[in-house]
Amino acid sequence: MQLWLAVAVAAGVLTAPADVPPLAASASGGPADLAAVGWRADLATADTGMRADLAAASSGRRADLATAATGRQADFAAAAREYGVPESVLLAVAYLESRWDANGGRPSTAGGYGPMHLVDAFPSDVRAHGHASAHAEPVMGDALGDPRGDDSRPMPAELTEALSRSALRTSAEPPRTTLPEAGRLIGVDPARLRTDPAANIRAGAALLASYQERPSAEPADWHGAVARYAGTDDPAASRAFADEVFSVMREGAERLTDDGQLVRLEPVTQAMSPAVPLPASTPPAVPLPASTPPASTPPASSPPASSPASPPASPAASPRGAQPDAPNDASPATPAEAPASPSPNTGTGTSPSTRTIPSPSTDDGWPDGESDLLAGADTDALWSSDPKGQPSTQAECPPSLTCEWMPAAYKRFGKKKNRDYGNHDHLARARSVDYIVIHDTEGTYQGIPSLVRNPKYVSWHYTIRSRDGHVAQHVPTNDIAWHAGNWDVNTRSIGIEHEGYLAKGGAWYTEAMYRASARLVKYLAAKHDIPLNRAHILGHDNVPGTTPQTVAGMHEDPGPYWDWEHYFELMNKPFKAVKDGDSIIIRPSYASNRPRFTGCVTAKAAQACPAHGASTVWLHKSPSHTAPLVTDLGKHPGKPSTYSVYDHSARASTGQRYAVAARQGDWTAIWYLGQKAWFHNPASNPTAIAAKGPLVTPLSGEVKVYGRAYPEKSAYKSAAYQPLTPLKYKIGPGQTYTVGDTITGSYYAANAYSPARHVTTTGKARYHQIQLGHRVMFVMAKDVRLIG
Repeated sequence: MQLWLAVAVAAGVLTAPADVPPLAASASGGPADLAAVGWRADLATADTGMRADLAAASSGRRADLATAATGRQADFAAAAREYGVPESVLLAVAYLESRWDANGGRPSTAGGYGPMHLVDAFPSDVRAHGHASAHAEPVMGDALGDPRGDDSRPMPAELTEALSRSALRTSAEPPRTTLPEAGRLIGVDPARLRTDPAANIRAGAALLASYQERPSAEPADWHGAVARYAGTDDPAASRAFADEVFSVMREGAERLTDDGQLVRLEPVTQAMSPAVPLPASTPPAVPLPASTPPASTPPASSPPASSPASPPASPAASPRGAQPDAPNDASPATPAEAPASPSPNTGTGTSPSTRTIPSPSTDDGWPDGESDLLAGADTDALWSSDPKGQPSTQAECPPSLTCEWMPAAYKRFGKKKNRDYGNHDHLARARSVDYIVIHDTEGTYQGIPSLVRNPKYVSWHYTIRSRDGHVAQHVPTNDIAWHAGNWDVNTRSIGIEHEGYLAKGGAWYTEAMYRASARLVKYLAAKHDIPLNRAHILGHDNVPGTTPQTVAGMHEDPGPYWDWEHYFELMNKPFKAVKDGDSIIIRPSYASNRPRFTGCVTAKAAQACPAHGASTVWLHKSPSHTAPLVTDLGKHPGKPSTYSVYDHSARASTGQRYAVAARQGDWTAIWYLGQKAWFHNPASNPTAIAAKGPLVTPLSGEVKVYGRAYPEKSAYKSAAYQPLTPLKYKIGPGQTYTVGDTITGSYYAANAYSPARHVTTTGKARYHQIQLGHRVMFVMAKDVRLIG
C-alpha cells in the first residue's frame, strides 16, 4: 500500500463505493490494502489541489472530457480521474501495449488482455503449442526441418527437435501476471477483464496508480510507475519501456480501434523526460576487450580480400538507388565505433528476468533419451547466465534501444572422430547482407537462453520480447546464424525472432514489440545497405525451399497476423501507390481485412479461427469467392490448398509486389506459381495499390525456378560442387514476375570451425530474385528478359 493513499484516506479525500465492504484492519494492525477494496480518489477536493481532468492539465487545456468524450476515449478519461493517473500517461501506456484495441478478448503473444494488456497465465494447452513436428509433438523456435539448410552438412532433425521440446517445457513456466491483481484492485472478477474493455482500462489505471509513490498531475512524475508496469525485473528494460511510453506522449496518436472506437492522444509538448538514473545494480555496458577485434573489423590475421575465406558477394546488376535513410537517432556505426558505455546497451550477457536453468545432468525432468543431448558440450557454459568462452561485447543496436548481449554458443563438441561445432559460423571478414528475416518463436522468451546457448542447436541474431520490446542479441551481424532453413539466405541475412505464436497461444503482437523491432530493422538496414521493402525484409514464410524435397517443410511464421503495413510505417517506409504503375503491391486494410482462417485450435483443425485483422488476401482460380484456391505443386503435390492459418499456398501478403495478369470487375489476377491467381480488389475498398519496378518474362519456352542462387559447376575450384537443383515450379511463356534484386551466384563453404578454412565460390551466373508465390525464388538471368 502506497503511503500517499493512506494519507489521503486519513484526510478524508478518498471515498468507497457503495458496493464495497468497510475497510478491515490488516494483520499488523495497520490499514488494509485500500486499492483492493476499490477506493476512489476525489481529486477535486484533495489537499494537493489536483484537477480531475489530468490529461487536460498535462496538455495545458481545460476541456471537460467527461462530457465531450465518448466510447473508449471516455473510458480512459473516467479511469484516469478515478485513480489519479494523468490521462496522457494512461493513454500512452495502453497505446504502447495494444494500440487501444480490445482484440476480441483474445490474448497477445505475451498473454496480455485488453487495451491495458493485463497479463494472465495462458491455459496449459496453449502453453504446449509450438510448431508441430514430424512426431506430432510441439517444438519451438527453428527446430523443424534443417534451419542451416546446407546440403553439404545436414543437421539431424531428431536432435534439434528434442532440444526444442525441452526448451518449450522451460518456456511453459507461467509469466509474471498482472490481471489477477488488477481485478482485485477494483473488485472485479478477473475473467471480466479479458472481455470488457472499460473494466480492463479501469483495472489497468488502478494497477498503474498502485505503483505510484505519490500523487501528481505531472506526467513526468509517473516515469517510475510506468517502468514498473512493464512487468520485468530488468531495470534497464523497465526504463526503456517507460522511455518509449513518454515518446508516444510526445508524438501523440489517433486511430480507429479494431472495434470501431476513435481514440486520440494529444501530443504532450512540455518537457517530460525525467533524469532518472538506472539503479546502481544495473551493470554498465562492457566494451570489447582490447585483444578482441570488433565483429565488423577483420582480425590482424585475416586473409587478404582475394583469399578463399572471403565472404559471398552479392553485387547487383545496377545500383539499388538511394540508400535507406539512417535511423534518426543512430548512425550505422559498428559496435567498436559506438561510445564505450552507452547505458542502454548492456554487454553483460545476463537478464535478471531469465530464470536459472538447472543442468540436464541432474534430475531436472528431461525425458528419457534426451538427457545426453549435451554430451561433449561444456554444460557449465550452456546453463550459466554468461557462457564460458564467449567474449563480452556490446549489442549492435541504435542507442535508443535497450539491447542485451546474450551470446549464442560457438564451440566444438563430440568425440575426436565425430567432432562438430555450433551453433553458427564466424567470418574472418565483413560479409554482404541482403535480407532481414522476421521470425516468431512459437514459445516464450523464457525458453530462449537454453536454446541459443546450446552448440548443438541452431541460432539467430536477435530476439525481441513481446511484453516490453526488450531486445537481446545473440550472434554478431557479421557472422552467419543458422535460422532460415536455406543456406544461401542464411549467408546473406540477419534473423530476428519475435516472442510469440503464429496463431495458437496469442492472437496479436504488442506495439512495444513492433516499435522495438522496427527501430532495430531500420538501423540494421541502414548499416548494411539493405533496401526497406518486402523483397529484402522477409518473413520466414517468404524464404524459399532449397530443393523440391524441402519446400513442403519450410516455415510459415510470422504468419498472416503480423501487421506488415504498420511495421513499415514505423520504419518511415509506408507502402504508397504510384502513378502509371506496371505492377501492384498487396495492401489490404489490416483492421477491416478479416479473411477466413482455420487451424487455430489443434484438436479442431477445421474450426474457423476467431475473426481478426490480417495482412493477407486469398487467391482463387477464378474471380469468385466460391472458386477453389490456387494450387501449390511444391507444398501440396496433387492436393488442393487449404484455408489453414498455417498454409500460405494461396495467399499474397501486404507489401509484396506482383505482376498483373488480368482484371475483371472487382477482381485482379496476378501471376503466382505459374498460374493466374485472382483476389478481390474492389475500387471502393482496394486491397492493392499501383506499383512500379522491374519485371521478367521468359525468353522462350518454360523457365526453371531455383531456391538458391548458387554458381555454375565450372566455378568450383576449392569447395565441393553444390548441384543446381531446380524446384518443381516453372514460368510459362507470356507470364511476368516482379524482380526484387539481381545477384551473382555464389556459395560459401563453412564446414570448418575456423573461418580461415572457409571457402567462397563465386561464379558468373546471374540470377534475378522474383516474387514467384508467397515466397521469393530465383531465375537465371540468361533465361528471361528484363523489363523496366
